[in-house]
Amino acid sequence: MRTLVRVALSLAACVWAVSAQAQSYPTKPIRMVVSIAAGSVTDVIMRAAAAELQTRLGQPLVIENIGGAAGILGGRACGQAPGDGYTICIIYHSTMSFNPLLFSNLPYNADDLVPVARLFFLVEGLFVSSALNVNSVADLKTLAQSKPTGLNYATLGEGSYPDLFMKWMNNQWGTKIVGIPYRGGGPAAQAVAANDVQVTRFGVGNFVGVIQAGKVKALAVSSAKRSPVLPDVPTFAEVGWGDYPGQGWWGLAAPKGTPPAAVARLSAEFQKLFSDPKFVQFLDKQAVVAAPTTPEGFVAFLQEDRKSAETLIRIANTKKTEFKE
Repeated sequence: MRTLVRVALSLAACVWAVSAQAQSYPTKPIRMVVSIAAGSVTDVIMRAAAAELQTRLGQPLVIENIGGAAGILGGRACGQAPGDGYTICIIYHSTMSFNPLLFSNLPYNADDLVPVARLFFLVEGLFVSSALNVNSVADLKTLAQSKPTGLNYATLGEGSYPDLFMKWMNNQWGTKIVGIPYRGGGPAAQAVAANDVQVTRFGVGNFVGVIQAGKVKALAVSSAKRSPVLPDVPTFAEVGWGDYPGQGWWGLAAPKGTPPAAVARLSAEFQKLFSDPKFVQFLDKQAVVAAPTTPEGFVAFLQEDRKSAETLIRIANTKKTEFKE
C-alpha cells in the first residue's frame, strides 16, 4: 500500500510539474517554420493564426517561410532546430508521409519530428490556364493526348502531392505532361495565370483571385461535395476520380526533444483556435476544412496517412530516388 501511495504521489507531482511548466511557457518569441512560400493559402492562414495566438500565448510567433523541394527544406530546418519549445513547424503530407517513402537520403528524419496537432485539410482543385481551349477534364484529356509533350504542370518539387498526381494522370492518359517546381501555391497560381505552366492541382484558396480575374479555370475539386467557393465546379467523384487516394493536410510539429509541457500548451492553444467558430469561418473562406487533433490523434492519423501514401506512390508508379537539393 505504501508503495502505491508513493507511486500515486510521484505521478501527481509529475502532472503538477508539467502543468506548471505549461502555464509558464512561453517566455520569449517562438519561431514558426512554414514549409511553403509566402503568399500561399497556408501562409495566409498561419499568419492569421499567429496574430490570434500571440494574445493567447503572450508571446509573438515569428514566421519563417522555407518552401520548396516538397517540404524537404522545411523539414530539415525543423529537424535541425533545438528542441527547446521555441521552434515549431507547419508541416504537411509530403513532410511526414510521402518524402520518407520517396527519397533515400532525406536531410531529416520524419520520425524525429514530434506531432503536436493536425490543423486542417485542403480542398484541392485541378486548374488550367484560360489560354487553353479547355472547359472540362474531358477537354484537358483530349488536348493532352493530342499533344503529349506540349503541356507543363506546376508542382512543389519531385515527389510532392501535385507531382504524384501529375504522374498518376500521365499514367492514366498515356501523356507526358512535364512537372515544373514552384515554392508554393501562390507562385504556382501566378505561373498558371501567366500560362508559364498550363495545368496543376493545388489548394483552391491559392487560385480564387486568378479565377475571378478570368486567367485560370477550375475543372474539378477534391471535396466530397461541391465547394461553396466554386459551386459550379464538379467534384473529383463527378469526373470519375472519386477513388483517388489521400487528401492534402497541414499540421503542427516540433523538433525532437521539445518538452512535453510545451507540446501540451501548443497543442491545446492551436486546437482551441482551429475550433473557434470565427476562425473556422475564416478557414472556410480560404477553402480549407478545420480538423484539429490532439498529439495522440495526430499520431494515429499519420499511421493511416502513410498507408495512403504507399498506395498513391504505387499507382503513380514512382520509385525511390536520391534527394538532390
